[in-house]
Amino acid sequence: MKQTVQGRWPAERAWAWQRAQGRKLGCNYIPAYAVNQLEMWQADTFDADAINRELGWARAFGLNSVRVYLHDLLWEQDAAGFIARIHRFLEIAQAHGISVMLVFFDDCWQDHPRTGRQPEPVPGKHNSGWAMSPGSAVTRDPRQWPRLEAYVRGIVREFGNDERVILWDVYNEVSNRFMGAMHAPWWRRVPGNAWVYATQVLREGHAERLMIEAFRWVREENPLQPVTAAEYFNFPRLNAVLVEHSDVVSFHNYDDAMALAAHIDRLQVHGRPLVCSEWMSRPKSVFATHLPVFRQHDVSCYCWGLVTGKTNTRFGWQSLPGADSEPEPWFHDVLRDDGSAYDPAEQVLVRAEGLNR
Repeated sequence: MKQTVQGRWPAERAWAWQRAQGRKLGCNYIPAYAVNQLEMWQADTFDADAINRELGWARAFGLNSVRVYLHDLLWEQDAAGFIARIHRFLEIAQAHGISVMLVFFDDCWQDHPRTGRQPEPVPGKHNSGWAMSPGSAVTRDPRQWPRLEAYVRGIVREFGNDERVILWDVYNEVSNRFMGAMHAPWWRRVPGNAWVYATQVLREGHAERLMIEAFRWVREENPLQPVTAAEYFNFPRLNAVLVEHSDVVSFHNYDDAMALAAHIDRLQVHGRPLVCSEWMSRPKSVFATHLPVFRQHDVSCYCWGLVTGKTNTRFGWQSLPGADSEPEPWFHDVLRDDGSAYDPAEQVLVRAEGLNR
């Protein structure tokens, strides 16, 4: 039975937000200098000049929005400084005509995050240093959640009435252990490209409960922006929870154009605006085939990656560490480190959308 979530926006308010914002064509952004969220934001590595240069390139490419990951340890380390750096980031984005979606938590890639100096990227390995937030130890321990609550509430209190932020994404790929477990001993591949992993991890439920709490923390601060968390895999029960809590329905899709269109069709039954907050995985998921689908259905979309850099996301999810040659085609990212387009035809297509005018 479908639940009624307290504080969830009526559909009419979500559609009013959609009309006011217009369709977004953006990217998931982390600067080329950063191996993860911590290196992006920490005081000794935050580089406003690099961010300004790269967001200028994003604008020139034709993008008008970015999705950006925060991290709970940044709040614990230096809340006031973190807020100041977010303000600086938003100033830069606004100067380039770029709106921002902010992400609080993330269950992908490397566990046991730590502040301070971050690891150097492993050559050829996709997201070798990307840091979970808060990490499995904290996720499984509700006694530590009060500091997470302070983080979420503190950020929303500061930016909940800031029109430069357009959407709160409370939790990226909740309970996803695909990525961090890619090379674990119990990991195996089965026919049909279905991924199988430890049943106890799938069913632990702690991350889902933390996500629901995070929705509540955001809503109780009464921000002007909607709140969401994306479905990313065929988990019917979890996906129902994600949709029931989201003001705007978001999703991830790295499949071909036919599968993308079918995914959108399934989600349209909820009667709310749709945002594809992650897509693009060459050669299956590309601008030429997918932009017409997003345009037809009036769906905002954020490809993965802007400038190729320390995250190594031009290499695929299953790339082998130690690769010393450039992949062809690139898996993610749209710009080389000098700001030129990896594929100039992609830039032509994005500019033709006309969403950055």
